[in-house]
Amino acid sequence: MSMPFYVSPEQLIRDKADYARKGIARGRSVVVAEYAGGIAFVAENPSKALHKVSEIYDRIGFAAVGKYNEFENLRVAGVRYADLRGYSYDRADVTARGLANAYAQSLGAVFTSEPKPLEVEVVVAQVGPEPGTDQLYRLTYDGSVAEEHGVVIIGGQTEAVVGPLREGWRADLDLPGVLALALRALSPDPAGGPARTLTADQLEVAVLERARPRRTFRRLEGPVLQAVIDGRSAEAGAGATSAAQAAAAQTPPASGHTGLPSDTVDLPPAD
Repeated sequence: MSMPFYVSPEQLIRDKADYARKGIARGRSVVVAEYAGGIAFVAENPSKALHKVSEIYDRIGFAAVGKYNEFENLRVAGVRYADLRGYSYDRADVTARGLANAYAQSLGAVFTSEPKPLEVEVVVAQVGPEPGTDQLYRLTYDGSVAEEHGVVIIGGQTEAVVGPLREGWRADLDLPGVLALALRALSPDPAGGPARTLTADQLEVAVLERARPRRTFRRLEGPVLQAVIDGRSAEAGAGATSAAQAAAAQTPPASGHTGLPSDTVDLPPAD
């Protein structure tokens, strides 16, 4: 009778952790940072359909790196948790802390009991009514939870940029300022080449806007995002684009055109 193959618990846990870390490091980073008007999510993500950043509830956002199918399952479970709790009790009872605890239990259970851990790293953020009341929670593959302050970066090779990122962050930064800080952190080439200049088409950017009364999550895309990258406010960028389109609508149409005005460019609705 052959003896069963034995692996010590310590070695098994180490192997699982190394496996998960290597999978997460292959992903592109996401920066989540507080600013004067709320919380910004900035990810290097050229895909327009497979999102790394999403809305969970009224004032709660979600960002993740790693395997898409795994963190998408977590996002859907978070939405169901939030909807059920808000319906059963009150919308104010849905908090980032409660959601982070639920995620931690799921990640920890998979890490300890399943052969393969989840290759994901997650940030749950909640914008508060006043500056200084925001909540940021970072969750790792083994269910560990850390409360972060100011700014956090997940995925990729973060060791080289996390220090300068935190040193450059200030609580009074506006949206263009915090986006410029995030772009500096995301610009290093993962392959070791020279620093890159990321364009609006390569980015996925969303915000939790403090001033909005209920659903605070908004995506920044197209001309609005380009305006913020150029250092202008999102509102100014949207207003300038709308004004240009209104002027174009008053111009007599050329032959073969209907003369109908194009859609107004504004912040898109929440997912």
